[in-house]
Amino acid sequence: MQVKINGKPEETQESTLLGLLKSKDIEPRMVSVELNSKMLDRSSLEQTPVHEGDEIEFLYFMGGGSTCF
Repeated sequence: MQVKINGKPEETQESTLLGLLKSKDIEPRMVSVELNSKMLDRSSLEQTPVHEGDEIEFLYFMGGGSTCF
């Protein structure tokens, strides 16, 4: 099925968001997931189905250091 991941069209056969993350070697604890403009709880990823035309965003949080002058 065709979905959009981070704004880019992709083909996937995965039936759940957790399966999609695993197929892309993404650790679920390291990202937040938005499905069709709605933020999801990590606990729901295994039960949340992926449908044709879904728009999925994987949001990565990065920490930064501080600069001392």
